[in-house]
Amino acid sequence: MIIYDYFRSSASFRLRIALNLKQLTAERRGVHLVRGEQKQAAYREVNPQGLVPFLVDGDLGLSQSLAIIEYLEEKYPTPPLLPADIESRAFARQIAQLIACDIHPLNNTRVLAYLSDPLKLDESARTRWYCGWIHEGFAALEAMLKRRAVQSPFCVGDFPTIADICLVPQVTNAQRFSCALDPFPMIMAIYDRAMQLPAFADAHPSRQPDAS
Repeated sequence: MIIYDYFRSSASFRLRIALNLKQLTAERRGVHLVRGEQKQAAYREVNPQGLVPFLVDGDLGLSQSLAIIEYLEEKYPTPPLLPADIESRAFARQIAQLIACDIHPLNNTRVLAYLSDPLKLDESARTRWYCGWIHEGFAALEAMLKRRAVQSPFCVGDFPTIADICLVPQVTNAQRFSCALDPFPMIMAIYDRAMQLPAFADAHPSRQPDAS
């Protein structure tokens, strides 16, 4: 397997965690988003969307982090990244999509670049934008976690799932932008617990070979 990723991409961070949890090895090829390597013709030949991560597994080329993680889950079901029962699987997917579909798209590299140019927002305004959407999404997630019938060390159960795989990178990015996270003690407890695991810690952007 080959993965194209960027050290700071939260979507790539998700995939690195999933690969680590499943103890899968993939050749890593960096695509530096800030330098615009995703726009180059060579990479567009690989992935017409020009985003990361992108997985190549034999003849299959696959984009979108959640689709890739679900593919890995079906091809390599042990250890599982989804809970055993249907209700818990749905809840885990709900959390993953809340983050990947509702929070992250408003705060990714392309959006922040657009806020800077052409919209000409200064750094302070961009940070308010970023943290505003983090706070709105995390407030909803914190409420969901509080309502769980059974409280557990991770988002859904005693072991990490796709929900935690999505949560940890989003918290990491929120910390990078100095967003206030004190209002979200349950989220932060799950984050701290996950980061004690090598699968999460080793996937952190600061530990990647292209980190800068």
